[in-house]
Amino acid sequence: MISPYFKLDKKNFYLLHGDTRELLPQFEHKFDMIFADPPYFLSNNGLSIQNGQIVSVNKGKWDKSEGFEFVNNFNRRWLSLVRNKMKDDATIWISGTIHNIFSIGQILAELDFKILNIITWEKPNPPPNFSCRYFTYSTEQIIWARKSKKTPHFFNYELMKQLNGDKQMKDVWKLPAIAPWEKSCGKHPTQKPLSVLTRLILASTKPNAWILDPFTGSSTTGIAANLVNRRFLGIDQEKEFLEISKMRRLEIENNKIATSYRQKIGGFNERKHLEYLLLEEPMIEYKNELIL
Repeated sequence: MISPYFKLDKKNFYLLHGDTRELLPQFEHKFDMIFADPPYFLSNNGLSIQNGQIVSVNKGKWDKSEGFEFVNNFNRRWLSLVRNKMKDDATIWISGTIHNIFSIGQILAELDFKILNIITWEKPNPPPNFSCRYFTYSTEQIIWARKSKKTPHFFNYELMKQLNGDKQMKDVWKLPAIAPWEKSCGKHPTQKPLSVLTRLILASTKPNAWILDPFTGSSTTGIAANLVNRRFLGIDQEKEFLEISKMRRLEIENNKIATSYRQKIGGFNERKHLEYLLLEEPMIEYKNELIL
């Protein structure tokens, strides 16, 4: 039996400490949506610019590549395990860059997923390319795929259209990067903004859905999930990041802070738009509680 690193009495937020490839086979729960921000394997001693300073791109041992076969085998293993934890109508979102996204696309096809879209997230203030030998890297890709080619998936088409001026939403998103208030409990080197995760979750889940993040980091996925009335399980092997996750989740137990964050999340038509949307969503009662 797995002992959670942290869980709320509300049973809507769980954290597990360890290697996701070892933990996933140890329980039987099925999820409605997966978001994964796996290692990009770009810690190759390269350099970048951050706040006007030249910095190393190295994130840690977990982000260091050992070659093409190593990356493919890693992605094949975790994707196979995650697939077994998805409901038949579930979908998965996977973020990446040129360093890993082609491997992930190949493995998704190999495992018989159906790729639905490749979202391009355009960052507003990307670091300049100081070598002046390439175009500035200003985007990340997010693959959206469903488990089954035959079983329909949920897509909140009308809401996405509403958020896009009553026009079909395109697969290129201009959403804000991380704001200082999103780092109030500490920093993670590859933290995603709430604006991106909130949109992904609202686009592909119903209220009270279960969401899994197998590389949770500082748990932006879980914070976004709970802010919009979804349930969450996150896994990470770094206690430092799980502590940040825990503090972030405890922070929004304060209703004033939670309300403030909902109003600050980018990508909505007005400050209180997200709150109005949540009031309109019918709460769906799922009986499948998480049993570890």
